[in-house]
Amino acid sequence: MNKIVLIIQREYLTRVRKKSFIIMTILGPVLMAALFIVPVWLAMNEEDDAHILVIDDSFLFTERMTDTDNIRFSYPKDGLDSAKAQVMASDDFDAVLYIHEKIMTTPTGIQLIYDKQPGINVIRYIENSIENDLEKFKLAKSGIDQATIEAAKTNIKLVTKKLDEIGEESKSNTELSMVVGMFSGILIYMFIFLYGVQVMRGVIEEKTNRIIEVIISSVKPFQLMMGKIIGIALVGLTQFLLWIILSSTLISGGQALVKQHFAKQEKGVSIEDAMSKSQSYVPETEEVAEAQLNEAAVNELFASIEMINFPIILGSFLFYFLGGYLIYSALFAAVGSAVDNEADTQQFMLPITIPIIFSFVMAQVVINNPESPMSFWLSMIPFTSPIIMMVRIPFGVPYWELGLSMVLLVLGFIGTTWLAGRIYRTGVLMYGKKITYKELWKWLRYH
Repeated sequence: MNKIVLIIQREYLTRVRKKSFIIMTILGPVLMAALFIVPVWLAMNEEDDAHILVIDDSFLFTERMTDTDNIRFSYPKDGLDSAKAQVMASDDFDAVLYIHEKIMTTPTGIQLIYDKQPGINVIRYIENSIENDLEKFKLAKSGIDQATIEAAKTNIKLVTKKLDEIGEESKSNTELSMVVGMFSGILIYMFIFLYGVQVMRGVIEEKTNRIIEVIISSVKPFQLMMGKIIGIALVGLTQFLLWIILSSTLISGGQALVKQHFAKQEKGVSIEDAMSKSQSYVPETEEVAEAQLNEAAVNELFASIEMINFPIILGSFLFYFLGGYLIYSALFAAVGSAVDNEADTQQFMLPITIPIIFSFVMAQVVINNPESPMSFWLSMIPFTSPIIMMVRIPFGVPYWELGLSMVLLVLGFIGTTWLAGRIYRTGVLMYGKKITYKELWKWLRYH
């Protein structure tokens, strides 16, 4: 046991002292925080400014296109050719919107002619504006009152609640559970590959440099393999915990900056603003109603986040990360011991990686029906449970299923490590021979 501890200590200290480990430990949270903050920041500051000249041969949309903070419409009296010449000659105009005269009967063929590519938001705004106006024109032509149509529209927001084992109700948010589950599954998938491959490369390096012959003279092959696997697992846990701490700090700081920016730049109307602007406040005004809906949506989102059992999710994530890593790293170590260089590992990698790739693909199916029999069995099989169970947990998994899955994962690790150890003890001292599956089968049967 002392020898395994020494090997763990060597593997751990050797890796955490590397400059690459320190750089990635610091850079990882920065990149993770940037992944969340930068798109939001760019979206806030990115403005699709556009000045559009409208040539309307149908005379239905003249002076009807509503300007926004970033999009303006002008209606020149000259024809299409003159408008195109203006766009080409002046920086004040960005495009020409041409609407043909038969737009009511043929709603295709509307043209946006530009010299510089407009943003997608500009195009969508123009499309939506024309579609809405056309619908109003057609309804009016048919004698249908637009107000009646609007009054008949009803938005339904389904409130989902989950019954626990004793029959008590608790609110849930399916969309948020899907995001948390899928994100957890992706992280498990990445970490298993990242640190499992490190085990394989470490074994190949020691075997190629003949360092292994010196080490084997002092320790048993199985002790060496276990020490290497556990040592790199501790490296992964250290890096992961540091990432959580640093990422949380950076994201919290970024959120504070974003909220501060919104507080200064926000152009929307709050409930209080709408009330103060109106001399006779009517609760059903559009401004107040929209502000109430936005406030309710934000409150509902925060309430849904608070309902997620993060201690269970974080604890399960650490367990399934370790369990999945230990299973696959044992197999990676066996592959590394059987070959002389990394190029020869390709023929043995496919059978190992198929289960984890399969579970990652099936996670997208499981997330749509986390209670199906297929989801249950995939979350019990040790080779697929690390990803599939993490996808299911945010939706709520009975504790007996979670416990059974964990027990099976531990048993799977023990069995996999035993098999990998039989290959490792023989292959780690084998040089200059191309190994086949038949040869590996013989190694498994050696006593």
